[in-house]
Amino acid sequence: TDLRPLDILSEAVPAGGLARGMRVFQVQGVRGFQLSSSRPRALGFPASRLFIHCDRFPEEFSIIVTLRALRGPAKRNEYIFTLMVEESPGVLVGLRYAPDKLHFLFWSQERAGGCQTRVTFPNVSLADNQWHTLVLAVSGQSFSLTVDCSVPKDVVVETPFPASLSVRRASFYLGNRRRRKGVFTGLLRQLVLLPGADATPRICHAVNFKVATLSVPSVLQDVPAKPVSNEVLKYPYETDMKVTLGARPRCSKQEKTQFWFNASRRGLYLCNGSTWLSMLEVLKHLWDGYVETKRPMSCQKYWRPLRGWQTQVSMSSGLWWDTWPSHPTPSLALHPTSPCIFLSMLLREEKTKLCWLSLFQIFLAVANFEQNERGQEFSVIYKWSRRKAKFIPYQRITTHSARDWEAFVIEGEAFLAVVNHREGNNHNIDSVIYRWNPRTGLFETNQTIPTSGAYDWEFFTIGPYSFLAVANTFNGTSTKIYSHIYIWLSGSFQLFQSILTFGAADWEVFHIGDRVFLAVANSHSYDSGMPAPSNFYAINSSIYELNITAQMFVKFQDLLTYRYL
Repeated sequence: TDLRPLDILSEAVPAGGLARGMRVFQVQGVRGFQLSSSRPRALGFPASRLFIHCDRFPEEFSIIVTLRALRGPAKRNEYIFTLMVEESPGVLVGLRYAPDKLHFLFWSQERAGGCQTRVTFPNVSLADNQWHTLVLAVSGQSFSLTVDCSVPKDVVVETPFPASLSVRRASFYLGNRRRRKGVFTGLLRQLVLLPGADATPRICHAVNFKVATLSVPSVLQDVPAKPVSNEVLKYPYETDMKVTLGARPRCSKQEKTQFWFNASRRGLYLCNGSTWLSMLEVLKHLWDGYVETKRPMSCQKYWRPLRGWQTQVSMSSGLWWDTWPSHPTPSLALHPTSPCIFLSMLLREEKTKLCWLSLFQIFLAVANFEQNERGQEFSVIYKWSRRKAKFIPYQRITTHSARDWEAFVIEGEAFLAVVNHREGNNHNIDSVIYRWNPRTGLFETNQTIPTSGAYDWEFFTIGPYSFLAVANTFNGTSTKIYSHIYIWLSGSFQLFQSILTFGAADWEVFHIGDRVFLAVANSHSYDSGMPAPSNFYAINSSIYELNITAQMFVKFQDLLTYRYL
């Protein structure tokens, strides 16, 4: 038996580039194809290109898939791939998923004329915006599914997979069944057929099981990470390849939308497929064109929290390049493959945060500390009305002596976190992180985090990792309490490190060269069971530095401060 992996996904990619209806995106440091629903047949190819010496589908085999499925409606089914005979609506072999199950389809010839057979694996959650690797092993009546190298799910059915399934005049279709309904909307990284063997042992030896690889198209392969002695946390390709440095690289169709920083001229250049263009000229040209036409633009929604002045460039792969100019200039976000240009000037007032939702949609969240005249306690998110030329109330959220809002983006999703200081005399309460739901158009509760008289959130990123630090101030008896730093893992914030603070009122993160610092402003030292010091408002505030080896923040310096509050 020929055990050579048959790379279905690579076969669909032309040697000179991408097929029509294919785009490459990178999420969580991993590349994948996004497939278009407009031309399903364009994402197909004859099965004879894989089955060169025999027109029969293997009797025993494994199918290996790496995908990132989007959250969708509960009843929605999407096809990962199908094998279909020309002019026949039946599926010879196929794989489709629903939010909580996976279906393997094959054409059985036990009955006269043949019939469609479906093998269902229940309780398989794939539609969670995370990468997953599936290994489906088929042998006769036995079907085994392994997700992310976990415990296999075994199913035995009455109808065995056919011993001789002809693929003559059949074609593979990626992400569809030759029609627009049920088209795969996520990202597809790996789709491999391994005849005659269970591929699980060959897959489940990788470090990251969710993106374990047997064979992927060359355009999706990761560039080996460069060994860097002072690397912050060790992060993958996503951040390493935002900008190419060094001598002038080549600029061809493969490098299109890539950036090159010319150190000698201190300039940033964008590859348009043939020539390196100065970003200053690109932005000026786009802005001039927009001013002249002022035409409506159809753009994808990009979330990005804005603080101060910054320049943002969004590449087609979903990466960002940031720079902080020495002089204030309008903030700009550009998507090179669509006519979207965002210009903004940030108004930052005390205890408010501003966040772009999409072009011409601006939200302003206000943290209310006290109840209103009716005894109601809530904070308000306002939306900018172009018609009225002012902010109008958009959403009310119940809060408890709210002290701060923090707006941020993780993996393309927008979040808004509120710090609840106390409820009545109880300082030990939950603060809440809200996630934007584009279907309802509202911020909805995503996670609660226990806090103690908290004053401030601070969101920051290091490489591909996202962190959220909370400044805990008072637990009801003492200001000598731990403040916490959380890291985003598997769809939620999890505790990363706890640091002893004294009435912490604020966190700030900053960088000096390649070094990452985190500073806490302590307000005062108080303990109800201890006599008050002569000047308990004079206290050290501390600066911590990220220790790469220990992968934690360690104290770098103390500074004498006098009551921050």
